[in-house]
Amino acid sequence: MNESLGFAHFLSQTDAVGRIVLFLLLGLSVASWYLILTKGLANLLAGRRATHFLRQFWSAASLQEVRAMLQRQPADNAFAGLARQALEVDESGQEGLQRLAAAGGPGEFLTRVLRNGIDQEAARVEHGLTLMASAGSAAPYVGLFGTVWGIYHALVQIGMSGQGTLDKVAGPVGEALIMTALGLAVAIPAVLAYNAFNRRNRIWLAQLDAFAHDLYALMTVGAKANSSAGEVRQLRTAAQR
Repeated sequence: MNESLGFAHFLSQTDAVGRIVLFLLLGLSVASWYLILTKGLANLLAGRRATHFLRQFWSAASLQEVRAMLQRQPADNAFAGLARQALEVDESGQEGLQRLAAAGGPGEFLTRVLRNGIDQEAARVEHGLTLMASAGSAAPYVGLFGTVWGIYHALVQIGMSGQGTLDKVAGPVGEALIMTALGLAVAIPAVLAYNAFNRRNRIWLAQLDAFAHDLYALMTVGAKANSSAGEVRQLRTAAQR
């Protein structure tokens, strides 16, 4: 009798509703693990590229050197992209200030460009987190629904057979509880990954916001005209305070 019980026996006994619940859990699991792997790898690469760029940025003698560096290599991280957008504002000169976006003067124009760059990066890093949060919160209840549905059909079959002993009840009820286990198996990794990505995004955007303040100080104070890397670092320290 025990050999006939198990997950395969449960699949053979469940109806269309049970299979829909099972496929829904499977879809949530696949989507969650896809986001976990792709976003984890993307965050790792982005962190390494940003560290490399910031090391080059703060070792440069002037913003002209940074501009030349950005022309030689792609802006493959948020910090490099923000620096490129800020330097393009400086290159646009008076022609760029004629646009409505530049209303309020060069300082306000630069502030809007930096803020828009941070907002775009925030939207990018939050992509997929809604699905992950939904999987983490909904999967246990979907699994619980599958369990209740399976137990209902198991009890109906037991009632029709007229055998209500423990050995007849335990097998079908235990098989139905598989849905609850599957729901938890989907939800737990999704919740843990969501919390980890959320924390990483807060730190990442805070660092990007601090870098935007540094860029603003460098470009508005006029440190780009200085050739001393030491003076640039002093301005960066003052901006962070």
